[in-house]
Amino acid sequence: MKATVRQVADGTFLVHGTSTNWVILTEGDAVTLIDTGYPGDREGLLGSLAEVGSSPEAVTAVLITHAHNDHLGSAEFLAAGYGTPVHTHQDEVPHARRDFLHQVSVARVLSNGWRPGVLPWAAHALRAGGTAHVAVTAPTPFPGPGTGPLDLPGRPVPVHTPGHTTGHCAFHLPHAGAVVSGDALVSGHPTSRTEGPQMLPDMFHRERTAAVRSLEVLAGLDGDLLLPGHGPPHRGPVRDAALLARERAQ
Repeated sequence: MKATVRQVADGTFLVHGTSTNWVILTEGDAVTLIDTGYPGDREGLLGSLAEVGSSPEAVTAVLITHAHNDHLGSAEFLAAGYGTPVHTHQDEVPHARRDFLHQVSVARVLSNGWRPGVLPWAAHALRAGGTAHVAVTAPTPFPGPGTGPLDLPGRPVPVHTPGHTTGHCAFHLPHAGAVVSGDALVSGHPTSRTEGPQMLPDMFHRERTAAVRSLEVLAGLDGDLLLPGHGPPHRGPVRDAALLARERAQ
Protein backbone atom coordinates (compact mmCIF):
# COMPACT_ATOMS: atom_id res chain seq x y z
CA MET A 1 0.00 0.00 0.00
CA LYS A 2 1.30 3.43 -0.94
CA ALA A 3 0.85 6.08 1.73
CA THR A 4 -0.01 9.69 0.96
CA VAL A 5 2.57 12.18 2.22
CA ARG A 6 1.62 15.81 2.78
CA GLN A 7 4.05 18.48 3.92
CA VAL A 8 2.12 20.67 6.37
CA ALA A 9 4.94 22.86 7.74
CA ASP A 10 8.72 23.14 7.47
CA GLY A 11 10.15 19.73 8.29
CA THR A 12 6.70 18.40 9.23
CA PHE A 13 4.82 15.78 7.22
CA LEU A 14 1.43 14.17 7.84
CA VAL A 15 1.16 10.74 6.24
CA HIS A 16 -2.14 8.98 5.61
CA GLY A 17 -2.02 5.19 5.53
CA THR A 18 -4.76 2.59 6.00
CA SER A 19 -7.35 4.91 7.58
CA THR A 20 -4.74 6.05 10.10
CA ASN A 21 -2.02 8.71 10.10
CA TRP A 22 1.56 9.08 11.23
CA VAL A 23 3.83 12.13 11.36
CA ILE A 24 7.42 12.55 10.19
CA LEU A 25 9.54 15.35 11.68
CA THR A 26 12.81 16.08 9.89
CA GLU A 27 15.83 18.02 11.07
CA GLY A 28 18.80 17.83 8.74
CA ASP A 29 19.36 14.14 8.07
CA ALA A 30 17.61 13.00 11.25
CA VAL A 31 13.96 12.05 11.73
CA THR A 32 11.44 11.64 14.52
CA LEU A 33 8.55 9.34 13.66
CA ILE A 34 5.28 9.78 15.55
CA ASP A 35 3.22 6.57 15.28
CA THR A 36 3.71 3.86 12.65
CA GLY A 37 0.27 2.86 11.31
CA TYR A 38 -1.09 -0.67 11.10
CA PRO A 39 1.23 -3.65 10.54
CA GLY A 40 -0.15 -3.69 6.99
CA ASP A 41 1.05 -0.11 6.49
CA ARG A 42 4.73 -1.10 6.66
CA GLU A 43 5.41 -0.74 2.96
CA GLY A 44 3.69 2.63 3.02
CA LEU A 45 5.64 3.67 6.12
CA LEU A 46 8.99 2.85 4.52
CA GLY A 47 7.89 4.52 1.32
CA SER A 48 6.90 7.68 3.19
CA LEU A 49 10.35 7.91 4.76
CA ALA A 50 11.94 7.58 1.33
CA GLU A 51 9.58 10.21 -0.10
CA VAL A 52 10.82 12.81 2.40
CA GLY A 53 14.43 11.90 1.61
CA SER A 54 14.99 9.71 4.64
CA SER A 55 15.29 6.05 5.62
CA PRO A 56 14.68 3.74 8.61
CA GLU A 57 18.33 4.14 9.59
CA ALA A 58 17.79 7.89 10.01
CA VAL A 59 14.90 7.56 12.48
CA THR A 60 16.28 8.85 15.78
CA ALA A 61 13.24 7.69 17.75
CA VAL A 62 9.69 6.46 17.39
CA LEU A 63 7.16 8.27 19.59
CA ILE A 64 3.84 6.51 20.11
CA THR A 65 0.67 8.44 20.92
CA HIS A 66 -0.87 5.20 22.21
CA ALA A 67 -0.39 1.49 21.79
CA HIS A 68 -3.32 0.44 19.63
CA ASN A 69 -2.40 -1.71 16.65
CA ASP A 70 -3.14 0.99 14.10
CA HIS A 71 -0.48 3.24 15.66
CA LEU A 72 2.02 0.68 16.96
CA GLY A 73 2.13 -1.55 13.89
CA SER A 74 5.79 -1.21 12.85
CA ALA A 75 7.38 0.05 16.07
CA GLU A 76 8.95 -3.31 16.97
CA PHE A 77 10.05 -3.79 13.35
CA LEU A 78 12.10 -0.58 13.61
CA ALA A 79 13.34 -1.37 17.11
CA ALA A 80 14.45 -4.91 16.27
CA GLY A 81 15.79 -4.22 12.80
CA TYR A 82 17.41 -0.81 13.25
CA GLY A 83 17.85 -0.36 17.00
CA THR A 84 15.38 2.54 17.01
CA PRO A 85 14.22 3.48 20.51
CA VAL A 86 10.45 3.45 21.00
CA HIS A 87 9.09 5.93 23.54
CA THR A 88 5.61 6.30 25.04
CA HIS A 89 4.13 8.00 28.08
CA GLN A 90 5.17 6.03 31.17
CA ASP A 91 1.57 4.86 31.68
CA GLU A 92 1.50 3.44 28.16
CA VAL A 93 4.76 1.46 28.42
CA PRO A 94 3.11 -1.75 29.75
CA HIS A 95 0.38 -1.43 27.12
CA ALA A 96 3.01 -1.24 24.36
CA ARG A 97 4.70 -4.33 25.83
CA ARG A 98 1.29 -6.03 25.75
CA ASP A 99 1.27 -6.72 29.46
CA PHE A 100 -2.42 -6.05 28.77
CA LEU A 101 -4.45 -4.93 25.77
CA HIS A 102 -6.95 -2.09 26.02
CA GLN A 103 -8.34 -2.06 22.50
CA VAL A 104 -11.86 -2.34 21.16
CA SER A 105 -12.80 -6.02 21.12
CA VAL A 106 -14.19 -7.95 18.17
CA ALA A 107 -17.33 -8.58 20.21
CA ARG A 108 -17.86 -4.87 20.82
CA VAL A 109 -17.27 -4.07 17.17
CA LEU A 110 -19.87 -6.68 16.17
CA SER A 111 -22.36 -5.29 18.69
CA ASN A 112 -21.95 -1.92 16.95
CA GLY A 113 -22.17 -3.47 13.50
CA TRP A 114 -25.54 -1.85 12.83
CA ARG A 115 -23.85 1.58 12.77
CA PRO A 116 -23.00 2.93 9.30
CA GLY A 117 -19.43 2.18 8.27
CA VAL A 118 -18.52 -0.09 11.19
CA LEU A 119 -18.45 -3.47 9.41
CA PRO A 120 -16.56 -2.22 6.31
CA TRP A 121 -14.04 -0.53 8.61
CA ALA A 122 -13.68 -3.70 10.69
CA ALA A 123 -13.00 -5.83 7.62
CA HIS A 124 -10.42 -3.31 6.44
CA ALA A 125 -8.79 -3.21 9.90
CA LEU A 126 -8.53 -7.00 10.04
CA ARG A 127 -6.80 -7.10 6.65
CA ALA A 128 -4.35 -4.42 7.82
CA GLY A 129 -3.40 -6.32 10.99
CA GLY A 130 -5.81 -4.87 13.52
CA THR A 131 -5.71 -8.03 15.63
CA ALA A 132 -2.06 -8.96 15.03
CA HIS A 133 0.40 -9.31 17.91
CA VAL A 134 2.58 -6.19 17.69
CA ALA A 135 4.12 -5.98 21.16
CA VAL A 136 7.21 -3.80 21.56
CA THR A 137 9.89 -5.69 23.46
CA ALA A 138 11.48 -2.76 25.27
CA PRO A 139 9.47 0.47 25.05
CA THR A 140 10.68 3.24 27.34
CA PRO A 141 9.15 6.42 28.75
CA PHE A 142 9.90 9.69 27.01
CA PRO A 143 13.50 10.70 27.74
CA GLY A 144 14.29 13.67 29.94
CA PRO A 145 12.42 15.21 32.87
CA GLY A 146 8.99 14.55 31.37
CA THR A 147 8.14 18.18 30.65
CA GLY A 148 9.21 20.51 27.87
CA PRO A 149 10.47 19.62 24.41
CA LEU A 150 12.24 16.34 23.77
CA ASP A 151 15.79 16.51 22.44
CA LEU A 152 14.73 14.93 19.16
CA PRO A 153 14.21 16.23 15.62
CA GLY A 154 11.24 18.60 15.59
CA ARG A 155 11.47 19.15 19.38
CA PRO A 156 8.04 17.64 20.12
CA VAL A 157 6.52 18.36 23.52
CA PRO A 158 4.60 15.41 25.02
CA VAL A 159 1.18 16.28 26.43
CA HIS A 160 -0.60 13.60 28.46
CA THR A 161 -4.18 13.25 27.21
CA PRO A 162 -5.61 10.14 28.89
CA GLY A 163 -8.98 8.59 28.16
CA HIS A 164 -8.65 6.92 24.80
CA THR A 165 -6.03 4.87 26.62
CA THR A 166 -4.54 5.51 30.06
CA GLY A 167 -1.23 6.70 28.68
CA HIS A 168 -2.43 8.43 25.52
CA CYS A 169 -0.19 11.36 24.65
CA ALA A 170 -0.44 14.20 22.15
CA PHE A 171 2.58 16.15 20.92
CA HIS A 172 2.81 19.93 20.69
CA LEU A 173 5.03 21.30 17.93
CA PRO A 174 5.43 24.98 18.88
CA HIS A 175 7.81 25.74 15.99
CA ALA A 176 5.14 24.62 13.51
CA GLY A 177 2.13 25.94 15.44
CA ALA A 178 0.80 22.39 15.35
CA VAL A 179 -0.57 19.68 17.63
CA VAL A 180 -0.27 15.97 16.85
CA SER A 181 -3.41 14.81 18.60
CA GLY A 182 -3.40 11.04 18.03
CA ASP A 183 -6.85 9.66 18.85
CA ALA A 184 -7.67 12.22 21.54
CA LEU A 185 -9.05 14.52 18.83
CA VAL A 186 -9.60 13.51 15.20
CA SER A 187 -11.07 15.10 12.08
CA GLY A 188 -12.79 12.04 10.65
CA HIS A 189 -13.03 8.25 10.78
CA PRO A 190 -14.63 5.57 8.56
CA THR A 191 -17.11 4.78 11.37
CA SER A 192 -18.21 8.39 11.77
CA ARG A 193 -20.51 10.42 9.54
CA THR A 194 -19.29 13.68 11.12
CA GLU A 195 -16.68 15.81 9.37
CA GLY A 196 -14.21 18.04 11.16
CA PRO A 197 -12.97 18.05 14.78
CA GLN A 198 -14.55 15.30 16.87
CA MET A 199 -13.96 12.49 19.30
CA LEU A 200 -13.87 8.95 18.01
CA PRO A 201 -17.06 6.92 18.58
CA ASP A 202 -17.48 5.80 22.19
CA MET A 203 -16.62 2.15 21.57
CA PHE A 204 -12.98 3.06 20.97
CA HIS A 205 -12.32 4.84 24.30
CA ARG A 206 -11.06 3.16 27.45
CA GLU A 207 -12.49 5.95 29.68
CA ARG A 208 -14.78 8.31 27.80
CA THR A 209 -15.13 10.79 30.68
CA ALA A 210 -11.36 11.18 30.88
CA ALA A 211 -11.17 11.50 27.09
CA VAL A 212 -13.63 14.39 27.18
CA ARG A 213 -11.57 16.07 29.93
CA SER A 214 -8.46 15.74 27.79
CA LEU A 215 -10.08 17.97 25.17
CA GLU A 216 -9.65 20.81 27.70
CA VAL A 217 -5.93 20.03 27.81
CA LEU A 218 -5.70 20.23 24.03
CA ALA A 219 -7.71 23.47 24.07
CA GLY A 220 -4.92 25.02 26.14
CA LEU A 221 -2.26 24.46 23.47
CA ASP A 222 -1.25 27.24 21.10
CA GLY A 223 -1.47 26.32 17.45
CA ASP A 224 -3.51 26.65 14.30
CA LEU A 225 -2.83 23.24 12.76
CA LEU A 226 -4.24 19.95 14.02
CA LEU A 227 -2.55 16.74 12.87
CA PRO A 228 -4.91 13.97 13.99
CA GLY A 229 -4.51 10.22 14.14
CA HIS A 230 -7.46 9.88 11.76
CA GLY A 231 -8.78 12.24 9.14
CA PRO A 232 -7.22 15.14 7.22
CA PRO A 233 -5.20 17.97 8.78
CA HIS A 234 -7.41 20.66 10.23
CA ARG A 235 -6.43 24.32 9.97
CA GLY A 236 -7.71 26.84 12.47
CA PRO A 237 -7.12 27.42 16.19
CA VAL A 238 -6.56 24.13 17.97
CA ARG A 239 -8.52 25.55 20.90
CA ASP A 240 -11.60 25.99 18.72
CA ALA A 241 -11.22 22.47 17.31
CA ALA A 242 -11.00 20.93 20.78
CA LEU A 243 -13.98 22.89 22.09
CA LEU A 244 -16.07 21.96 19.04
CA ALA A 245 -15.27 18.29 19.63
CA ARG A 246 -16.26 18.66 23.29
CA GLU A 247 -19.53 20.30 22.27
CA ARG A 248 -20.26 17.48 19.81
CA ALA A 249 -19.52 14.93 22.53
CA GLN A 250 -22.21 16.25 24.86
